[in-house]
Amino acid sequence: MDHYLDIFLNYLNVERGLSANTLSAYSRDLNSYISFLVEKQGIDDPAAIGHSQILAYLGTLTKSGLSPRSRARNLSAMRMFHRFLLREKYTQLDPTALIESPRSVPALPKLLSQAQVDSLLNAPAGDSPLVLRDRAMLETLYATGMRVSELVGLRLGDLKLDIGCVNAFGKGSKQRLIPIGEVALEILLDYLQNGRPKIQRESICDQVFLNRLGKSMSRQGFWKNLKRYALLAGITHDVSPHMLRHSFATHLLENGADLRAVQTMLGHADISTTQIYTHVIQERLKKIHQRYHPRG
Repeated sequence: MDHYLDIFLNYLNVERGLSANTLSAYSRDLNSYISFLVEKQGIDDPAAIGHSQILAYLGTLTKSGLSPRSRARNLSAMRMFHRFLLREKYTQLDPTALIESPRSVPALPKLLSQAQVDSLLNAPAGDSPLVLRDRAMLETLYATGMRVSELVGLRLGDLKLDIGCVNAFGKGSKQRLIPIGEVALEILLDYLQNGRPKIQRESICDQVFLNRLGKSMSRQGFWKNLKRYALLAGITHDVSPHMLRHSFATHLLENGADLRAVQTMLGHADISTTQIYTHVIQERLKKIHQRYHPRG
């Protein structure tokens, strides 16, 4: 069995060009699988592996306390291994063909309450160019629900402020037009008129948000500033840029927005990705009911 595994890993390395970390993960998962087959099932020939052996191994993973996501990862490695053996004619059947992947319950996204968002957006105090920039970045991120990469990647040509929108380029360079709202629009215009010109250097940079050197703001730089303002706002737990994106979507739905509209603004290809926010709302309603209902 080790011989077949070596051939498979060599194929992943040479023909598929997978990274060292990925190869290491495949090797670790499949070595455990093969040890089970040899030691527990007495199998040393891949042709002897059947449906029952796959189920038995997945059962041991479940009993060991492995999460559904980790079990699904193991099964994915096993599938690739057996498909390779079948394609190379080492076996005549793929015993994983009819096995369903373990379903994992997606973790609910972490978000801020509307009161916490208000405190965070009010945290940048003063009228220095960098403060105007930070206030504009926070307001724009919450107003549009953009990813942080989309925010720092905004160019002046992406701003359609005459119609109150910004052009965002998401995953796969997919483009979408997002409304920005009156409050964020006013704050963004203040930065563009009174902040950005004082930060900009002689070198031409068409990014909207600039660092103190007049160059494009980085994701790491914005994240660092966000954490600082979160502390000033009295938010004690970790705050990430994506948390504002989650808050944007949840607060829209809580206030009656249409799920399809939120999907479009977030740039989700599949509405099932957006539906996670309805689960967030349901969980919050349950907690409110349990806390305040006499028989909760």
